[in-house]
Amino acid sequence: MADKALLVLEDGSVFAGRAFGAPGRTYGEVVFDTAMTGYQEALTDPSCAGQILVFTYPLIGNSGINAFDEESKRIQVRGLVVREECDLPSHWQSKGTLHEYLASQGIPGIAGVDTRALTRRLRSAGVMMGTITADETPEEALARLRSLPSYDTVDFVRQVSTEEPYDWEKPDVDQRHIVVVDIGLKYNILRSLRARGCQATAVPCTASAEDILGLRPDGIVLSPGPGNPALLDYLVRTVSGLIGKAPILGICLGHHLVGQAFGAGTFKLKFGHRGANHPVKDLLTGRVHITAQNHGYALDPDGLRDGAEVSHVHLNDGTVEGLRHRSLPIITIQYHSEASPGPQDNVYIFDRFLEMVEEAKGK
Repeated sequence: MADKALLVLEDGSVFAGRAFGAPGRTYGEVVFDTAMTGYQEALTDPSCAGQILVFTYPLIGNSGINAFDEESKRIQVRGLVVREECDLPSHWQSKGTLHEYLASQGIPGIAGVDTRALTRRLRSAGVMMGTITADETPEEALARLRSLPSYDTVDFVRQVSTEEPYDWEKPDVDQRHIVVVDIGLKYNILRSLRARGCQATAVPCTASAEDILGLRPDGIVLSPGPGNPALLDYLVRTVSGLIGKAPILGICLGHHLVGQAFGAGTFKLKFGHRGANHPVKDLLTGRVHITAQNHGYALDPDGLRDGAEVSHVHLNDGTVEGLRHRSLPIITIQYHSEASPGPQDNVYIFDRFLEMVEEAKGK
């Protein structure tokens, strides 16, 4: 019989379940993800650093764990909450169970939770800090939780970024050199660039504009990433130094950085956009795309200046989902063109970016 465990939220809500994964306590911002598949990609997404992830789909782990679906070098979530954890997966690529995977990397989980009730709580009250524990009373866990730093006050980008530059696998035909600033990079961005004949070089979040331009990039990608964009002034300065020097594509947190460099602010969403079913309208074409998303902050466009304008909007809440510049080769998106998990509808953004790169090279 598995040990009993508790998920305690900062508002005092308590959800009972059973422990799986690694033993011990953990804490983080509790968020929910509405995707039905892709749990391994979500667990290894650096944008989930500092968070306890709740899957709304009731059965997680049924296809096991494999060597191909990881989006970074480790599990990035601090904890996992599921309704039912599958201990007998069935897939020809599976090399182990979800329980074994979490345990191998020291990540606690809790199963048997009423995730529908938990999600309703987070939707009505907003995301909040929480802790998974198996050896405390709810009162003890809550007191400990309230003594810990809030998610919004920590720079998680520095925790997930690469420490040294590295090159991804070289393509068969090396046509373009793209530098990717790793502020929470998912491997599928690098895979997508390689598939289009690009040599991709990832650099740390602390690389200066001079460092990046010294690599002689044909284009620059600002990756997704975790945490509060308002804490990243050093990255906004870097982006400001890159504007006008090379074509730029900003994805998710990279989108926020470009927006801030052009005068926009950011604000926290009540419960964020996480999942694989978000409708986004391209204002230039009028087309609606179903997108994969994973973010808790949005861009306030009121201060946009110097030729930057909104290009995409979220049809559920009207928030900004993309920017473009009227004269410079700069585009951004709030959603994930690389998906993983999620629909593949939006990989065209890489093609649009590389068209800008080719045009800039021609000039």
